[in-house]
Amino acid sequence: MTTHTPSAPLARRELLALLGAGVALGALADSRAQAAEGAAPAANVRTVKDFCAAWSTLDPAKVLDFFADDAVYRVTETSPPTKGRAAITQLVQRFMQRAQRVHFDIERTYTVGPIVLTERHDHFRNPRGEQVYHVAGVFFVRDGKIAEWTDYIIRP
Repeated sequence: MTTHTPSAPLARRELLALLGAGVALGALADSRAQAAEGAAPAANVRTVKDFCAAWSTLDPAKVLDFFADDAVYRVTETSPPTKGRAAITQLVQRFMQRAQRVHFDIERTYTVGPIVLTERHDHFRNPRGEQVYHVAGVFFVRDGKIAEWTDYIIRP
């Protein structure tokens, strides 16, 4: 887990993740905003958590069922966007073909309306070993489906 000491400068990605989390926390503190949004934020968080859990099945169909037809996915902040369900299907299938085990360990979740922010450790095991990525994920959920997803790598 990455820790931050006050004397160490924040990396750009860490700052973006913290700013996003701060915005989310500020919005969550406003009970009138929560009441106006109703149950939508909770449903959006459930969608993202279920999506993250689906990866451990190693079943591309279960993972892909969470995406909107016109979804956009960026593997990392420096990756070009993958647009549309067909292109995302190819990408997810490649991930699954190489994986022996996948697990997303969600540490924190924040929400503001249709936006769900996660801090996670994503574990991918393949024949060469296990790779673990510390990420801040930003999801835009529309009508119960993930319309946009970008992960920001958090480096120590």
